[in-house]
Amino acid sequence: MKFLFFYSIAIVLLLIFQNARADQTAKPVNIVLVYLDDMGYGDLTITGASGYATPNIDRMAGEGVFFSHYYSPQAVCSASRAGLLTGCYPNRIGFSGALDHTAKTGISDEEETIAQILQKRGYVTGAFGKWHLGCQPQFLPKQHGFDEFYGIPYSHDMSPNHPTAGKYYPPLPLIEGDQTISTNPDNTQFTTQFTERAVEFIKKNYKNPFFLYLAHPLPHVPLAVSDRFRGKSKQGLYGDVMMEIDWSMGQIFKTLKDLNIEENTLVIFTSDNGPWINYGNHAGSTGGLREGKGTSFEGGQRVPCLMRWKGTIPQGFVCNKLVSGIDILPTLASIAGALLPQKKIDGVNILSLMKGDANANPRKSFYYYYRKNSLEAVSDGTWKLIFPHPGRTYEGFKPGRDGLPGLVNENFNFPEALYDLRRDPGERYNVMDFYPEVVSDLKKMAREAREDLGDDITGNPGANRRKPGRVE
Repeated sequence: MKFLFFYSIAIVLLLIFQNARADQTAKPVNIVLVYLDDMGYGDLTITGASGYATPNIDRMAGEGVFFSHYYSPQAVCSASRAGLLTGCYPNRIGFSGALDHTAKTGISDEEETIAQILQKRGYVTGAFGKWHLGCQPQFLPKQHGFDEFYGIPYSHDMSPNHPTAGKYYPPLPLIEGDQTISTNPDNTQFTTQFTERAVEFIKKNYKNPFFLYLAHPLPHVPLAVSDRFRGKSKQGLYGDVMMEIDWSMGQIFKTLKDLNIEENTLVIFTSDNGPWINYGNHAGSTGGLREGKGTSFEGGQRVPCLMRWKGTIPQGFVCNKLVSGIDILPTLASIAGALLPQKKIDGVNILSLMKGDANANPRKSFYYYYRKNSLEAVSDGTWKLIFPHPGRTYEGFKPGRDGLPGLVNENFNFPEALYDLRRDPGERYNVMDFYPEVVSDLKKMAREAREDLGDDITGNPGANRRKPGRVE
């Protein structure tokens, strides 16, 4: 009898232990999404930056995955963020360009954001930094899935502090929740303050599943850095700013480690678009890619993306498959067991790539849209076909210096061209004449894009575009 008693106790303890392990395994994954503004492909030490170091960000590559062929949803602020948070090509949901204080449009109530789908799974959600999806009250973060918001409604160059702004912009609001708590905040404190609020959010909510969206306003011009990092780099103010952003990532990692939630937290780090390179020494680096922000060439949309999820993402591997910011939402939905938005989205689940599956290839195509709704290029990840279009070029102009912009041509007529991105990521050598079958395949892809999303260049309205939110 005594044996049966102790045997029963052992079985009960074993079941309790197994259930505890199962509960731990099933615990929802925390998510930290860090989004920079205008950081280029070459702005990290792992991608060639010199004169300063980004050791905390580089460590993400050593402890996780670096996506070398990651594309921002579009090469400009508002559109890129709309694509990231909804999983849609920005033009599908009526977004283009960068909204300022006069905008009467913003993110529609009918679209679902990452925050909203995660809220349905019990996540606490917080957004800190730059929003830029509409500044009217109905478009602010708390109306679109975020429990907390502390930040600015649009880019901080859209203020009287910008050297070329004149009297066009009103004082820049600093918003807590839905309320403006001050104007023209000290932008030298942006990285510090938004990082501190992000750390506070993690510490307050780490016992629950949380989604933290830390959208740094920098390194967008006008550059600003705290006294702690001013003059610390050998690449001037831009290097100082990048060093402070790297410090910010170190604070996030330290907090996760101190709270013992590293293995249950996915951290994603990327940028909204490439550098605004006519600002010269106040702009970042494309790492040799062509053109920059505001263009559909690689320098405008191809940016670094790193992910760390200890124990799940293999350490130190590089993924060369085609991925985009619009893929983040469906991937996080899969991880959290959340339902996808009811309306059509364009992102694909890249969890297989994150876990190191060399045979996975979830994204077969990518559409480069710009201006209001112009299809300027398409790619299958290897080949990229450029369509004739008017667009921005920085080439041939002397860049600006110390915060003042240089000239650009906003209406250069780019000819049709085919580039092999494996051999020519700088898009310098047109090989259309050598690969007519590739051109034919990519033109078929473009026809499908135009029928679905439209194309101003060819006059196709598209069948499946949706309107943005609008103030009546």
